[in-house]
Amino acid sequence: MRHQSAEVVGSRVRIGYTLDLDYEISGPSDFIFLIHAARSAQQRVLDESLLLDPAVDWRVEIEPHFGNRLLRLRAPAGPLHVSYRARVEVDHYMAEPAHVVATPLDRLPAETLPFLWSSRYCQADQVQQLAFREFSHMPSGFAQADAVCKWVRSQLEFRVGTSTVRTSALETLEQRMGVCRDFAHSMIAILRSLNYPARFVTGVDYGASAELGPPDFHSYVEAYIGDRWWLFDPTGITPLTGLIRIGTGRDAADVAFATMFGQVQGRMPSVSFAAEDDPAAGIQKPEPTTLAVSTSR
Repeated sequence: MRHQSAEVVGSRVRIGYTLDLDYEISGPSDFIFLIHAARSAQQRVLDESLLLDPAVDWRVEIEPHFGNRLLRLRAPAGPLHVSYRARVEVDHYMAEPAHVVATPLDRLPAETLPFLWSSRYCQADQVQQLAFREFSHMPSGFAQADAVCKWVRSQLEFRVGTSTVRTSALETLEQRMGVCRDFAHSMIAILRSLNYPARFVTGVDYGASAELGPPDFHSYVEAYIGDRWWLFDPTGITPLTGLIRIGTGRDAADVAFATMFGQVQGRMPSVSFAAEDDPAAGIQKPEPTTLAVSTSR
């Protein structure tokens, strides 16, 4: 079912971000980075630059399954500094939540079906009992998906250092704590068990509280409801309109920001932001909203 056009509004943001990554390499090593801003009909990369020290050869390739932009390079022993800067413009499609109704399972587009199934960190088949206990009384649609988002936010404590890159949704739901990655995995597993295609998105988030520490990469959720993908952030730490997409996948296994092949030691990434505010040009800073927000068909 299509959304009623009378209920649709929109917003446009323009955000610049910088990523600085540092590594110490013991021997020649290969890297695959997922740090370039995604390009789509609703997210435009106005300009970007990449600086490497040492100045090794590099290339950006489009990964065919999810369309992610992968930076590939080989570096010699010694220090490696990677600096990426981008200025990105995002159009937000918004609608009243009550008008975002679920698509019947047999009408889901074929390209959404892989996001219905269990994956490495999102064991949808093992959380069905929980999902039906908590949410089966609600009709399918945006309100039910949003209820899952709010439930995950209320049940989990955001606490750095309580999970690892191997922590799954099942473990997070048992431990009741984690970071953005764990919140996203938990919500995705529950949504899939309720027959919503749901996918894992990595990016950067403008507008998070400084109390959470220095800016970092962020993970959030998209659910396919009606005729498009809708944004959800179960952590609630940033406005949905402050999210800049970098990678999309089934779960974190598909979208690591750095994959190294060799003996490599890395430091914490450094992330910084700048949001433009130009009402005359239709550009506004990210603000919280109660509307449903989408940046992808």
